[in-house]
Amino acid sequence: MNKVINWGIIAPGRIARKFASDLKLVENANLLAIASRDIDKAREFAKEFGADRFYGSYEELVHDPDVDVVYVASPHVFHFEHSLLCLENGKHVLCEKPMGMNARQVMELARVADQRNLFLMEAFWTNFIPSFVKFRELVANGVIGDIKVIQADFGFKANYDINARTFNKELGGGSLLDIGLYPVFLALELAGEPDQIKASAIIGSTGVDETCSMIFNYPEKGIVANLSSSFLVSTPTEALIYGTLGTIKMHAQWHAPTRISIFKDGKEDVLKFDEPGFGYEHEIQEVVSCLLDGLTESKSFPLTKSILLHQALDRVRAEIGLRYKYD
Repeated sequence: MNKVINWGIIAPGRIARKFASDLKLVENANLLAIASRDIDKAREFAKEFGADRFYGSYEELVHDPDVDVVYVASPHVFHFEHSLLCLENGKHVLCEKPMGMNARQVMELARVADQRNLFLMEAFWTNFIPSFVKFRELVANGVIGDIKVIQADFGFKANYDINARTFNKELGGGSLLDIGLYPVFLALELAGEPDQIKASAIIGSTGVDETCSMIFNYPEKGIVANLSSSFLVSTPTEALIYGTLGTIKMHAQWHAPTRISIFKDGKEDVLKFDEPGFGYEHEIQEVVSCLLDGLTESKSFPLTKSILLHQALDRVRAEIGLRYKYD
């Protein structure tokens, strides 16, 4: 592997813009090529972010011999298809979340990556943000004692458009797979696979969940997680972890926190964090470091975590009766 890792981006949309901006903050990383089904869009994106090459099809990008790794940023209903395209053409992959529409798709991508000895990771940027790493360290060190209650939400009032990615079932719409996976990720990170999952949802006219409420129960551990997501209302988007010795609060937006409060012994200690970019540079650095070290998985966010996440999401969808054509 060359010292400089050459990146390609599939589908230069809103998130890809933030990603491309943050990629400039990472040493040994170079944005080489952009692919869009709209060649003009690819050309403009490449010009704006300094990519040398642009393509009017995804196939052209994966056949570029100088591209080392591809960031898949298409709507998540296409993540499996586009990640598989990259892997089958010998490209390492960082796929935007969710990596698949269900656990079966994620496990298939993991199988192909392993078979071809290629790097694959779900782009769960929260996992790598320094403030979240610090939060995880505080919990692991027992600052608030044993966890008893996990509470996390993510909600915003989305513009209602039946053709938009958020509400269109054909595009994998619904709050759970779009933003609800953040609270689910947090519960799994702190407590592991739940023994019981209960969920309820408001299913809208397009057949997807517009609001989803979940309870993850861990009877043997004595932990319960109350989780929610919504496109109908703006919620605090905070996370509170209640332990036997105190409470930790990740303030809005908790999935990329700039402020963490520790409530203990009647006092509040506040930790503040500065973020030079949008926050994506940390996952980019993880991929670059892994590739330079010859690794095919991240030790911090291995494929087993993605599989567990998607298995939990499948269980929630079974509870609320939400199925996609890929199931």
